[in-house]
Amino acid sequence: MPHRPPCVPAAPHAAPRRAAAVAAVLAGLLALAAPAPHARAAELPIFDAHVHYSHDAWQSLPPKEAVALLRKAGLRKAMVSSSSDEGTQKLYAEAPDLVVPSLRPYRTRNEIGTWVRDDTVVAHLESRLAKHRYAAIGEFHVYGADADLPVMRRVVQLAREHGLLLHLHGDADAVERVFRQDPGARILWAHAGFASPADVRATLRRHPMLWADLAFRSDPASNDKVAPDWRDAFVEFPDRFMLGTDTFTPERWWYVTEHAAWARRWLADLPRELAEKIAWRNAETMLASRRAPLAP
Repeated sequence: MPHRPPCVPAAPHAAPRRAAAVAAVLAGLLALAAPAPHARAAELPIFDAHVHYSHDAWQSLPPKEAVALLRKAGLRKAMVSSSSDEGTQKLYAEAPDLVVPSLRPYRTRNEIGTWVRDDTVVAHLESRLAKHRYAAIGEFHVYGADADLPVMRRVVQLAREHGLLLHLHGDADAVERVFRQDPGARILWAHAGFASPADVRATLRRHPMLWADLAFRSDPASNDKVAPDWRDAFVEFPDRFMLGTDTFTPERWWYVTEHAAWARRWLADLPRELAEKIAWRNAETMLASRRAPLAP
């Protein structure tokens, strides 16, 4: 019978080395299975809080095609205002599950600089509010002391009466004046006022019912990385920022899909929870915070 060699015990450190090797292999497999940040970002739905479908847009881009573009961009919702409001109603009729209507004071885009001194705007708004349902009034342009003019004061009153958000394109001074008129107002600050991140943060600190959209701003990120000063703003106010494209001309509509893809790339540089808030959750929470309309 052949001699069998005695059992040789394993070296003292062999088992830990084997365990470490197995763990490394498993970690590598998990890394391969996990989607890359950009792959996760591609799945991120978006609420675009700043879309226009004005008269010159619907002439060249019919409602069905416009809705197809919004869906192609992977939008969960789009808050739409138009000059005139007929554009918003056309788009809402085509996709009530997608479009959140907002009432713009302008009947044509030419009224951007004159509306706040035009008394006929008030009757226009009142008639539309009596006919249709909206989530907001705006986007409208107002700066500084113009926010205290009678037409703008009536807009603030109408928002209060109907429990609506105000989508304000203007400076911090105008924002402050509106809150003095109605301390309980809810304001979405278009383009974050085109202010610096530091100034945006200072204004947000003063007003808990103020949100900011990032429409038509490229400074929040570069090379798909969030700028440090904007990262600080997002971390300090994780519930107050949201995305927007601003299709203020017909040509901007062809940028909707590209803008959504760009936003997803830089949002991937943020923690997932924060990215989701900016992408869509904050906008939905903002609209859900709607005030009760005043009793007639």
